[in-house]
Amino acid sequence: MGQTCPWPRDGHPPGSDRARERGSRLSTHANVLDDLEWRGLVADSTDRDALHEHLGTGSVRYYVGFDPTAPSLHLGNLVQILTARRLQEAGHTPYLLVGGATGLIGDPRDSGERTLNSADTVKEWVERLRAQLERFLDFDGPNAATMVNNHDWTASLSTIDFLRDIGKHFPVNRMLARETVKRRLESGISFTEFSYVLLQSMDYLNLYRDHGITLQFGGSDQWGNLTGGVDLVRRADGGHVHAFSTPLITKADGTKYGKSEGGALWLDPEMLSPYAFYQFWLNVEDAKVGELLRVFTFLEHDEIEALEAESAEKPYLRLGQKALAAHVTTLVHGAEETARIEAASAALFGGGDLTALPGTTLAAALREAGAVTAPAGEDRWGIVDLFVAAGLAKSKGEARRTVGEGGAYLNNERVTDPDLVPGPEHALDGGWLVLRRGKKNLAGVELV
Repeated sequence: MGQTCPWPRDGHPPGSDRARERGSRLSTHANVLDDLEWRGLVADSTDRDALHEHLGTGSVRYYVGFDPTAPSLHLGNLVQILTARRLQEAGHTPYLLVGGATGLIGDPRDSGERTLNSADTVKEWVERLRAQLERFLDFDGPNAATMVNNHDWTASLSTIDFLRDIGKHFPVNRMLARETVKRRLESGISFTEFSYVLLQSMDYLNLYRDHGITLQFGGSDQWGNLTGGVDLVRRADGGHVHAFSTPLITKADGTKYGKSEGGALWLDPEMLSPYAFYQFWLNVEDAKVGELLRVFTFLEHDEIEALEAESAEKPYLRLGQKALAAHVTTLVHGAEETARIEAASAALFGGGDLTALPGTTLAAALREAGAVTAPAGEDRWGIVDLFVAAGLAKSKGEARRTVGEGGAYLNNERVTDPDLVPGPEHALDGGWLVLRRGKKNLAGVELV
């Protein structure tokens, strides 16, 4: 059901800003599936050759779904968001589905039954996710993105109609064969979560009927739901549609990415500071840099391969990590915020002006590095006490020796007097002091 592309096959609607920015990039990839596969973004797919042909015949309408199970999107969602953007930049037409209905149910997971959120909570989270998603794709032009909510076609659906029109097409033996369901059978699974696949599959059928959508993708943990939708379209309407899944992004040891010490790697700056977000990417393992550059940046193939080669030759420069952190943080939080973070990173280690940093950026950076509070009044602590409290010295004697050896810094100024008592006159924006021992050991002190 691919439609004829209304503009030249350079992959962009004419005149769009993104077309001008990326026009040369897409000309090197005759079919976006080739680029997705090169980037390692295809874990499974329905008939690969048929999908390749489908994506090469015109502007395909596709969709990807996001359930509002939290007030923010996270790292795993970002893989899907950027994949959607790649397809749009190749001339295909995105539909972003926020699951106002499926979010009330919850996809089965190995750890056990989900706690059901209230309808008001899910409704609020739907709006928050919609606002986040709108920043990543174009909503104007011939292949403009469209936002949809599956609550719109499920809210008025009767149980009888659901069972007759949807449930009739799902053999129970196939539902029981799903890996997550099989793992949950012993510990127990509710009929509610067991039936989730019907709801998500019904999304594909409705979008196929109402919008001509012929491609769905999602994470590899969704493969059973993706193929359920493909099968439902075939069984109910005799339609031929496609699906593919993206792989789970893992660390070098095979454990999941997306978790920081404070929890998930959220895209909302109020739930995870942009500085902490930047630091996550800056600190990824050398072995994973090439893979993550492919998945999370829009750098061209030769640019990524050059970074990989340079990183392998001089890993201590961390060129790949720096490029990764800059590109992904800019995508999520904007160029201005990335510039502030890079300035903060340089300034904290003596490479810039600490007084020029906004208090919010400074606070986020110091809390990420490690921070303590100290009194700012008459009972304030001396520099030796602060070094001990901040963990930069094990004892007052060690702190005094550090000062004597010239290795103690306050706000990037070397401390020469071990009896110095910092106060508000030393405080940076927001009431912060920056302590450093040597070149790399850093801590923040918030005067209260």
